[in-house]
Amino acid sequence: MNKRYSLSKRTTRALLAVVAALFIASGAAWHGLAGTRPAIVQAATTSTPLAQTIAGGRDSYADVVDVVSPAVVTVHAQGRARVSPTRFQSPDDEFFGQFFRNPGENPRGRRGERQMPRMPKQNALGSGVVVTTDGYVLTNNHVVDGAEEVSVDFTDGRTLPAKIIGTDKPSDLALLKVNGSGFKAVALGNSDAVRVGDVVLAVGNPLNVGQTVTMGIISAKGRSTSVGDGSYEDFLQTDAPINHGNSGGALVNTKGELVGINSQILSESGGNIGIGFAIPVNMAKHVMNDLRTKGKVTRAQLGVTVQGLTADMATSLGLKQTNGVIVSSVGEGSAAERAGLKRGDVITSFNGQAVRDMNALRNRVADAGPGSTADVAIVRDGAEKHVSVKLDEHNPDHAARDGRSDGDQGSSDKAALGISVTSDKKGLVVQDVDPDGRAADAGIRAGDVIQEVNRQPVKTVDELRAAVRKSTDKPTLLLISREGVGDVFVTVKPSHNG
Repeated sequence: MNKRYSLSKRTTRALLAVVAALFIASGAAWHGLAGTRPAIVQAATTSTPLAQTIAGGRDSYADVVDVVSPAVVTVHAQGRARVSPTRFQSPDDEFFGQFFRNPGENPRGRRGERQMPRMPKQNALGSGVVVTTDGYVLTNNHVVDGAEEVSVDFTDGRTLPAKIIGTDKPSDLALLKVNGSGFKAVALGNSDAVRVGDVVLAVGNPLNVGQTVTMGIISAKGRSTSVGDGSYEDFLQTDAPINHGNSGGALVNTKGELVGINSQILSESGGNIGIGFAIPVNMAKHVMNDLRTKGKVTRAQLGVTVQGLTADMATSLGLKQTNGVIVSSVGEGSAAERAGLKRGDVITSFNGQAVRDMNALRNRVADAGPGSTADVAIVRDGAEKHVSVKLDEHNPDHAARDGRSDGDQGSSDKAALGISVTSDKKGLVVQDVDPDGRAADAGIRAGDVIQEVNRQPVKTVDELRAAVRKSTDKPTLLLISREGVGDVFVTVKPSHNG
């Protein structure tokens, strides 16, 4: 019994010694947390691979900026230059007029007419990107529009005069040339490979504060804003902050490759609100090469007028999806007419690339080059076929046109669509539209000329009635001609009145 008691006593003493040692150690550790970094924490940190990776790296784009910034310049344009465009305002707006008109100038004439503002010499400022080591610089057309003298500031402190090699208003691009040596050029990327969500940096000289770098992502692709000429637009949209003065500057990816030329912002105030637009570099390559070698930009033309394919149109045509664009008119003597394209054809792809909208088709046709042969996939009468088209050179005079003549008075057809019409040589002229009718809901208005119903020509009211009655359970597809617009398809939803 005493032996058992003696063992317990020794055991108790040993346990007390261990507890004391632990208490002393924990006290030292606690003291360490209040002062220098404790050994136990250091050991845990250095043994974690993730922490080692973070500690050994740097969350920065400084290396990208070091490569790109020497290739981004400030462009000074002296003369009757224009300021950078925004979506809602321009120098002609009444708000901006108070800043641009001369002191004491009345914006109205004696009878209240708006007078053309005088255009004194101005100093415009924008940005540019050096694209070749021998001194070619890309910028926006609106930066140098009307300029008589242009100079370029480099980050190494040099200011050099620049010659305008050529401008292209439809794409809002211009090519400049400076003489000298030691120029750093940016690497040209592939804007087709850019994805929504990619991180990008915008580099330029906003508001003349000096070269500035901002960061954001690609918010969208294939945007069209219809600002300026608006002919060829395929913008990359970004939320990287862009302001006046950034125009013509670089939009680069995290590899330091140029993916876009900053061009426009969407803003009611003129300041950045996180919606900016850049011209994709693949479009800029085409423009730059043409301006450099030919002094002008040549584009191909198909010779059709197209419009977006809506769900109702697809249903009327018996299509299962809304991919593609529908041909509303074919230009006389055009490449499309020679190839056999017809009104009502749905173009689904061009040279193997899917056509998602009108803008995509226009840009792909333009880039194909005059004289080239293109493969156009269409759907006609529910069947898919391929048409080979030899493209023309773009000429606005070759665009599809439509005229109409006055006709005799006819009877009305309010019962079918909620419109009254009169006969015309090319169709039926809409005289009146019931604001509560189906036609009004479809956007039909007085003066429209109805030419076809569900792909069938109509010349009389009886033909119109008969064609509409056949569309009892699906939208009615109408081809109309509208002054100032041309031929367009519209769909009228089916009647639910029995």
